Amino acid sequence: MKHNQQVGKWGEDSATEYLIQRGLEIIARNARTPYGEIDIVAKQGDVTIFVEVKTLTSSRNFFPEHNVTARKREHMLAAADYYAAEHEIDHWQIDVVSVEGKPTLTPKITHFENAI
Repeated sequence: MKHNQQVGKWGEDSATEYLIQRGLEIIARNARTPYGEIDIVAKQGDVTIFVEVKTLTSSRNFFPEHNVTARKREHMLAAADYYAAEHEIDHWQIDVVSVEGKPTLTPKITHFENAI
């Protein structure tokens, strides 16, 4: 596994733990759609939350959430819309979870709710 893949997996694992600790139920991870992959599908009450995880090992002047470009937002919306239609989900939102740090350290996690 390449370094970026390891960091990405660590970021997604960290984000999953973070969401579980906050009472969200994890429905799926790495859910594939024709429009791209949804990192985490979670549920809180009657709302399904599609989570995009952004991970960086260092961020002096740049933060992981800055990686969510306009094009990425379009893909995330299309993927979420497709997944929601396929699974008959009425209430949903897209969150971004930014994970900073390294696999050997405690991550710094920032959760942007209803970000897109």
